Amino acid sequence: MLSLHVRLATVLVLYYAAVGLWGIVLGLRDIGPTTGYSGAIVIAEVAAITQGLAGLVVFLLLQPPDAMIHILYGVALVLAMPLAATLVRDRTARGQSVALGLAALFAAGLAIRGITTA
Repeated sequence: MLSLHVRLATVLVLYYAAVGLWGIVLGLRDIGPTTGYSGAIVIAEVAAITQGLAGLVVFLLLQPPDAMIHILYGVALVLAMPLAATLVRDRTARGQSVALGLAALFAAGLAIRGITTA
């Protein structure tokens, strides 16, 4: 299970970075979030929740992380995109894309920090 948790963390960093760049490109092209982009955000969120559940299993059955702040980064990662989506609802289409893109890049950074504190 620890191996799955570690590999999924790397996947999350790469996926959130790709989603973030996609959102910024949409914004630069003056396009709002498309259904495909919204779906990508949902997939990222499901992956983050799965990562958290795998981490919970590792915590309960194998070993806690060396630094407990690792758990805080995981919780922040799960909450980042839903919070961002809530905050950008009233923005222009371009603003929504850019803000969600930046939020996804922030989430990638949270995943990186989670990896470094494990």
